[in-house]
Amino acid sequence: MSGGMERREFLRAAAIGAGLVVTASLTGCSEEPQPLSSAAFTPAPWIHVDNRGIVTVVYDRSELGQGISTGLAMLVAEELEVPWESIRIESAPVHPVFNNPIYRAQMTGGSTGLRGAWTPLREAGTRARIMLMRTAATRWQVPESEVRAVQGMVEHPTTQRRFGYGELASDAALQPVPSRVQLKPRAAQTVIGRALPRKDLPSKVNGSATYGVDVRVPGMLAATVLRPPTFAASVRTVNDAAARAVPGVRAVERIDSGVAVVADTMWAALEGRKRLVVAWDGPATNALDSAGIAAAFADLLKTDAGREARNDGNAVAALSTADIKLDVQYVLPFLAHATMEPMNCAAHVRSDGCEVWIPTQYQAGPSLVAGGGVRGVAAKAAGMAPEQVQVHTTMIGGGFGRRVETDMVPDAVELSRRLGVPIRVMWTREDDFRHDFYRPGSVHRLQAGLDAMGRPSAWRHHVVSPSIMARRLPGFVPDWVARLGGPLKGGVDTSSVEGARELPYRIPAIEVRCTRAEVGVPTGFWRSVGHSANAFVVESFIDELAAAAKQDPMQFRRSLLPDESRERRVLEKLADVSGWGTPLPAGQARGVAVHASFESVVGVVAQVTLENGTPRVVHLVVVGDCGVVVAPDMVAAQLEGGMLMGLSAALGEQVTFAKGGAATAAYADYPMLRIAAAPTVAVHLLAVGEEPGGAGEPGVPPVAPAVANALFALTGIRARALPLTGTTWAAVSTS
Repeated sequence: MSGGMERREFLRAAAIGAGLVVTASLTGCSEEPQPLSSAAFTPAPWIHVDNRGIVTVVYDRSELGQGISTGLAMLVAEELEVPWESIRIESAPVHPVFNNPIYRAQMTGGSTGLRGAWTPLREAGTRARIMLMRTAATRWQVPESEVRAVQGMVEHPTTQRRFGYGELASDAALQPVPSRVQLKPRAAQTVIGRALPRKDLPSKVNGSATYGVDVRVPGMLAATVLRPPTFAASVRTVNDAAARAVPGVRAVERIDSGVAVVADTMWAALEGRKRLVVAWDGPATNALDSAGIAAAFADLLKTDAGREARNDGNAVAALSTADIKLDVQYVLPFLAHATMEPMNCAAHVRSDGCEVWIPTQYQAGPSLVAGGGVRGVAAKAAGMAPEQVQVHTTMIGGGFGRRVETDMVPDAVELSRRLGVPIRVMWTREDDFRHDFYRPGSVHRLQAGLDAMGRPSAWRHHVVSPSIMARRLPGFVPDWVARLGGPLKGGVDTSSVEGARELPYRIPAIEVRCTRAEVGVPTGFWRSVGHSANAFVVESFIDELAAAAKQDPMQFRRSLLPDESRERRVLEKLADVSGWGTPLPAGQARGVAVHASFESVVGVVAQVTLENGTPRVVHLVVVGDCGVVVAPDMVAAQLEGGMLMGLSAALGEQVTFAKGGAATAAYADYPMLRIAAAPTVAVHLLAVGEEPGGAGEPGVPPVAPAVANALFALTGIRARALPLTGTTWAAVSTS
């Protein structure tokens, strides 16, 4: 390893020696740039049909393992009438035509992958099919109404003639593109809703898939950066003599993010970094710590009424006349993204342009959106126009919102610009934890009133939390924010109250407020964003009301939901498939939660027990209403994955701060769910509606409250803080 061969190269060499020959290809990674698939027929930017009849679908969302490349290909295959085996996939280059229409940027997030492509890609497939059919009809000199497309061919049933798509491709390219097309009705769909083999899996199984950590280009050097020990510090002086003496070290450079060591190998770069002696400007340590943040949040909760997010009725007056009153507080921690693949970026700046290779969720967008994504940030660092920057999107080893950020880009671009060679900057695990954009911590005050019949009459919710959107994306209001009513007054973004403001329960008086609490900790998007915190608070507190009303928590929720609501439909299915109310083994209990996010509704029943005083989740039963289900296996997998990520956060994850920076530095400090502790998960999908909802994020929010509610049913102890390991558990009730 120390001789220059890195771990993944070693594994590939071993695989070849064992008889498995693996090849990798990534546009721009070889000495000769690889072109997009040669195509005779390109009716839309996403579709290429060559003269062999092979259809290449260009997927313009980042593949994070969620299967979006397969999902987008299914939309095309449905309308184009092409065999699944004839479809290939390629990652899209950067171009405005590939912008996510929901965000108006080439960005993957917010569970919008299929939602944003649902109509455009099906229409593209339909246009391609019509053009191929017209070409065949012209050749046969028959009316277009007499031909049909079937399994990659156009047939004329009357004469039993047929052409393969490849035979028609060149001439089809000359056909005018239809302006308006009629899409298949739901009843006629034969691809959407099927479980098909994923297009990205073979390359991941055989090792040919290229992630950011795999990128190699001729002449590329490795770099790592020594970053400040606190969020506020910057470099004052550097003694790099010992670092430069390490064999293989080529350069030591001061850059905006710290001090970079550039070397022939990553091993040499890391060794050089260890030997740097750096004095930091600004406080090397300061008063920022977890205790201080908690105190600041608590003070704001007491002294600030917050900005209004929702105000239906007069909650204060209704609360004053309630027969039963509840007034409680909930606390949630800051969370890291903890992606398996650390942050990385490779860049090559030449006189005529710049190439960037990166696992990113945000390739490009309008300049007002966080610097214009990777392309905009790279262009600024290179001193070039955005059009001179080419972005190669690799596979991604975990995103969860972290890779919407572009802070890893300037380092690679700046170093390549200075040194004149390709540079790949790799972060260490410690870098990732200590310089993340964290899911905001928050505190909540909940007040509610019940009448003599146990019916809720008032609900007040005050959130104290750092913001995300107002800081990271100034001036940018995507369509989905506008649909929720736009940003709150006073600069507080909707992410702080999403999932709290849209309370679905019928309560006469509801008030939701938010106080922005900036404490010096960098924050960012985390899988399901504000829903990840607010669902725990809302669904736990609803359970508290059910207990105060002495009612079954499942029935209590259903009684507060309109008959036609999606939440009620999910709960009714959940009660049926989970066996709610049936006996469980001694020492086990169930809890329920339901939550709407990203145009989907997901409910879960958690079955829990205690093992030596530690919560153990035995089984999760999940019901998801995700609208039209394009790929059922992938939707189920996304809900499972979201549940396990939310469960991991609920049981043990939290980032702590000390002396001005993050004290959490490695997985050892950040206990994540292990396979041995993972529960069994049963997913049931309700395929309803006319469009798909989100799938990647809606599974995260409801699991934490369901587990906490089950633990209350088991022990009588109400957890109002995460992670749940911070509560001392003792089984005092098993009813």
